[in-house]
Amino acid sequence: MSFIEVNNISKTFKVQKRSGGLKNAIKAFFKREYKYVNAVQNVSFKVKKGEIVGYIGPNGAGKSTTIKMLSGILTPTSGKIKVDGFIPYEQREKYVRNIGVVFGQRSQLWWDIPAMDSFELLKDIYDIPDEVYEENKNSLIRKLNLEEIVNVPVRQLSLGQRMRCEIAASLLHSPKILFLDEPTIGLDATSKKIVRDFIKKLNNEKKITVILTTHDMSDIEALAKRIILIGKGKVLYDGSLKKLKNLYDNNKYITISTKYKINIKHKGIISKEKVHDGYKFIIDSKLINISDFLSKVSKSAEIDDVEIENENIDNIIVKLYEEYEI
Repeated sequence: MSFIEVNNISKTFKVQKRSGGLKNAIKAFFKREYKYVNAVQNVSFKVKKGEIVGYIGPNGAGKSTTIKMLSGILTPTSGKIKVDGFIPYEQREKYVRNIGVVFGQRSQLWWDIPAMDSFELLKDIYDIPDEVYEENKNSLIRKLNLEEIVNVPVRQLSLGQRMRCEIAASLLHSPKILFLDEPTIGLDATSKKIVRDFIKKLNNEKKITVILTTHDMSDIEALAKRIILIGKGKVLYDGSLKKLKNLYDNNKYITISTKYKINIKHKGIISKEKVHDGYKFIIDSKLINISDFLSKVSKSAEIDDVEIENENIDNIIVKLYEEYEI
């Protein structure tokens, strides 16, 4: 049985229409005109308990709107959502005790007080038993390296430090599900690694279900085996990241170090560029495999060294966007 079930949900917003200029502003004051925007259209998917799912798409695709419906903040215009037996927007008070939510651009921590004080307030809000709270708090502080910052006012923290505190705050009440909306936006490499390693460990140890939205494909690559691509409010792809790579990862980037001139032709060679100590090729591995390509090169030049790189995950996602014209 699925842990999260989303069946044909849609969300339509009523938005006021208004052109620029004083005349139009006065006209709109007396007679308002509206248009309807379909943020999400007939989206369906299921998630098993303990899965980490990357929910991706371009800006305006409907990702955050979906997360807000899943977390009970918004009610779908049509369709149904069931999470761990709860209907989020109808049983919100009971339901929120089972979820943690982190919005990368919004804070649940009080700005002028230390994160530790916010933790104490959240303990009372969620009515967390003393023993559970102390155990969770100490574990989260240790695993997220918060010892030196948890007593500093939030406004004095860096973005990476604050985000780690945000994640800790969302997990104090031992939720079964964690919704992460752009959790690493603007973070430095060190903070990203700490957050990713922690989420992976949390999922392995406690089997917490994670829905992750992000534009940073390295987050997806590091954490999620399955991705759901949404575009123009609709689900366009739902499957494994491995399958996606097999479909689109046919370009190989091969740098060959040599003192000799390389003259080879093949329809599988997309481009050839002269670099400082050799050549850089891009080949289509569906038209010529790597071993055949290197065999052809070695017949015309002595090879000193070879570097082979796969297609960048960002480029794969761009290709997917282009295919669906989003």
